[in-house]
This record gives sequence, C-alpha cells and structure tokens, in this order.
Amino acid sequence: MIAPHRLRLDTAALVANWRALAKLSGAAACGAAVKADGYGLGAIEVARRLADAGCRDVFVSSWAEADALAPLGLPVAVLHGVREEDVAAAKAGIGWPVLSTPAQVARWRAAGGGRCDVMIDTGMNRLGLSAEAVGEGVLDGLEIGTLMSHLACAEEDSPMNRRQRDAFASLAGRTGAARMSLANSAGIALGADYAFDLTRPGLALYGGVPCAALAGVIRPVVTPEAQILQRRVLRAGDTIGYNATYIADRDVEVAILNIGYADGYWRGFSGGKGAALHDGARLPVLGRVSMDLTAIAVDAAPELAEGDWVALDYALPKAAAASGMSQYELLTGLGARFARCWFD
Repeated sequence: MIAPHRLRLDTAALVANWRALAKLSGAAACGAAVKADGYGLGAIEVARRLADAGCRDVFVSSWAEADALAPLGLPVAVLHGVREEDVAAAKAGIGWPVLSTPAQVARWRAAGGGRCDVMIDTGMNRLGLSAEAVGEGVLDGLEIGTLMSHLACAEEDSPMNRRQRDAFASLAGRTGAARMSLANSAGIALGADYAFDLTRPGLALYGGVPCAALAGVIRPVVTPEAQILQRRVLRAGDTIGYNATYIADRDVEVAILNIGYADGYWRGFSGGKGAALHDGARLPVLGRVSMDLTAIAVDAAPELAEGDWVALDYALPKAAAASGMSQYELLTGLGARFARCWFD
C-alpha cells in the first residue's frame, strides 16, 4: 500500500545534527534519545543511522521500546527503570534499567543485579533518587554504568541550571559509577561544565531548536508531505470546512490535502497559521484542519492538480510558534499513517 501522506526524512541532516552536538559536547561522549519511536521519525531507522555515524549510547523510555531496537544489537538504557513486569525483559539482555526509586533498586538486586544506570533528582522533582539516599548507601554495591540527572530549565537562562549542575557534581566519586551524565540538547549548549562524561540529546537531533545558542547549528530533518485529493474553486462568499470559519472574499483556487490532525497535523495550523510550500510559494491553510483533510489556497500554484504532492511548512521553531504546540509535540505526534521515507 502507498500512503497518501509521507514524512520526508533527511539522513544527512540527522547525522550532521548529532555530529554538531557531539562536537559541542567536547570530551564527553554524545548519545541519543530515541524514545517515542525516535521522536516520531522511526526509532530503528534513526538508531541505525546514528550508530553508523558513531553513536554508542541510546536511550528509550520503556522495555517495549528497547525490544523494538533489539535487532540492532545496540547498548540501550531504559529511562523508566524496571517494574516487576519488566524483570524478565531486563534480564534477557536487550538493555539495562535506569533505576530511579528505592523499590526499583531493591527489585534489581533481588533479580540478581548486573549493569544498571541510576537517575538522581537534583531539583526537577520528577524521577530520581535523592542525594540523601545516595549518602545513606542505597546504591552501595550496584554495578552502575552511568549516574545521571535531568535539567529542568536548560533552554532558559535560569539560576536553577547552575544549582542542579552543582548538586550533581557533588556526587562525583560517591557511587562507583563509571560515568556521569546531565545535559540534554539545550544542556549541551550551556557549556563544558554541564557535559560531564556523556550527553543525552533528543529534540535537537531531529531538527528541534530548544535554545537560541543552537539556532543556525541544527538542521531540519523531517518534512511532512501530502497528496492533493481534489482541486476546486471557492467562490466569493463561500465557506470551507467545519464551522465555516473561512469565508472567501474573492474567488479562490483550493486544494484539499490528504492529511489532518489524526496524522499529527494539528488544528493549531488552522486559519492560515499553517501552510504548504511549493516552488517558493506559501500556500496557506484555509479554514479548520479536520481529522483527515486540510484545505490550502493554491492560486499561486496553478500547475498543482489532483494526485500531486505538496510539502508542509514544518520548520520546528516556526511551526511551534504558529500552532501553539511545542516542538516536542509536533515531532512525537506525527502519526503512524505516514509513510516514512529516508533519503541521503
């Protein structure tokens, strides 16, 4: 089956982004977060390309995600640790857990232990053991590969960044961990003090720009494309789409695209906030994006006809500002109905 919408995925841009982040990481190794199906692009294809480029540390959220990557034979850290239901998978060797609670530590010990990573909470108050728990010996005797924490405000000029960095640095040498890791994509841009031994970029690998310091460094990776289902003329005074939010003030040439919010092209792009691009022309969205269909004005593209493909304007910082969605949501919401087409 040939899908009527596809993601055009740029291998060279993905690899260039990882290499740029690796360079900014200095002496630290640069890994890759490929959770959420490679931020919507397809985890196994993303991981394969990054491994070919030299990436040796991969992070996912769940054991199901780790299992999906098993054919690649890569070292995979599972960020959400190990539940009772996960023990069999964890002991099968498809990855290792990032332990974040005393109960997980006890569960891992009871299962026989082995390589693990550990998450420390330095102020985000989400996942992680406390520094006090480390001091109480909760981790004593564990085979810890990487001790990690997570920055809450890395994309901002916030004093919290330094507080978290200093709290994490104070744990150096106290757990027997072989490495320490703090920085995500925006954290890498904060400088060498935040890199420690390993960085863990996610968003920026895929074309997201979380902070001004990475603007001009990161290249777009994904472009959604959709086929035209119908071309029609909207007469002056006619409306289009649900709730008739657009009323034509003149005759308008319209193309109906085979894409909608069920694919992750969200309603936030309605009313001209989103657009297709064709031969340098911007073709704005008319009316509301619906579940499976989106209307665009094509007066500037008289050659477009039923069955032709158009690209959606999806440069992530700009698309986020237009739609009101975060760059993370725009990526991870890209639907399963898309064909994912990689090119070099």
